[in-house]
Amino acid sequence: METADLTRTLERHAVPGTRRTPARRAQYLAFGAPDYTEEEIEAVTRVMRSGWLGQGQETMAFEQELQDAIGASEVVLVNSCTSALFLSLREEGVGEGDEVIVPSMTWCSSANAALYLGATPVFCDIDRRTLCLSVDSVMARVTARTRAVVVVHYGGLAVDVKALRAALPAHIAIVEDAAHALGARYPDGTAVGTAGNLTCFSFYANKNLATAEGGAIALDDVARARRLRSLRMHGMESNAWSRYVKPGTVAPVVIEELGFKMNYCDLQAAIGRVQLRRFPQMQSQRHRLALRYQDHLSRILPGVGMQAGCFDLSHARHLLVGLFDPRITRIGRDDLLRELRARNIGASIHYPPLHRMPLYAGLPWRELPVTDAVAPLLLTLPISARMRVEDVDYVCEHLADIVEAA
Repeated sequence: METADLTRTLERHAVPGTRRTPARRAQYLAFGAPDYTEEEIEAVTRVMRSGWLGQGQETMAFEQELQDAIGASEVVLVNSCTSALFLSLREEGVGEGDEVIVPSMTWCSSANAALYLGATPVFCDIDRRTLCLSVDSVMARVTARTRAVVVVHYGGLAVDVKALRAALPAHIAIVEDAAHALGARYPDGTAVGTAGNLTCFSFYANKNLATAEGGAIALDDVARARRLRSLRMHGMESNAWSRYVKPGTVAPVVIEELGFKMNYCDLQAAIGRVQLRRFPQMQSQRHRLALRYQDHLSRILPGVGMQAGCFDLSHARHLLVGLFDPRITRIGRDDLLRELRARNIGASIHYPPLHRMPLYAGLPWRELPVTDAVAPLLLTLPISARMRVEDVDYVCEHLADIVEAA
């Protein structure tokens, strides 16, 4: 359906007595789905036929290619972004009795990485426009026990980490949670992952670059990268691939410190290498879809506030999030969500605030007025490189129908 066609449909809906319920699709439209081609399938098949599935040459090649794409000095692949956050905080010396400041509006991994290390997550508030952490709120929570701040680039909008670095005491580390932000750019135009902090990415199934599972740490320190590579594999200096390619070398396995089983594998890396080559094309499609949403939403719900920057090129657009105020939509957010899902539209909520979760009930936290105010309004609309403009038209046509019915 072209824009003009959708406009005529919406105008018809606005005329009393002429309203009709639009047709419903049979297949569920997920809020985020991986965009795979035969090339990814062939890459996996090639690795399977090679006889080497674990961490090997594909993983090393993917690390190098990511390093080049991001512009980082080093990239260390691990089995998830959760592991990347855990290892990064550990590398920054976070431990028992420390405090780690983290926004409440995020996925639980951002806070749990601190808990795993015996530290206390201290929740900070967000900015209503950006939905990312507020520097003022962070600074109000700094104490003598603060060891690090986890900066979440929520939705794919990059936080100004240079401004935060300038405000924080020098001994407090910044760890960037860039699970949503591969390809995003800071306000100064540089790429996320190049600010000098340990920066954690996710390649989970619904991310912009998806390898089913997996994560990475981008950094600018060769020695630290070497240590992180050891920690991801039990604390060993060498790995199975190095022993495999040098069968004549008989060297004992040496475990230098207590490490973990957090390595990546070549099956994932094979997918990732193809996804990385296709990444500019996939990001371009996300931008095209976002602009389509912008065009329609400006007519359907002109008062709804979308996340700042979500239609700009600097935004990675992992999520397309808005504040769906019932004073504008005439229907509560939860009811709107149920209606959309009943029409096979995979709208979602990102996220229920962590400070309201039972797990964190015993943690000390102050009031988070902005987080509490926006949480009941947040709604994520479907967006992925796999979608087409017709899918956006379908979402907006049904959104218009639901709002009119309300």
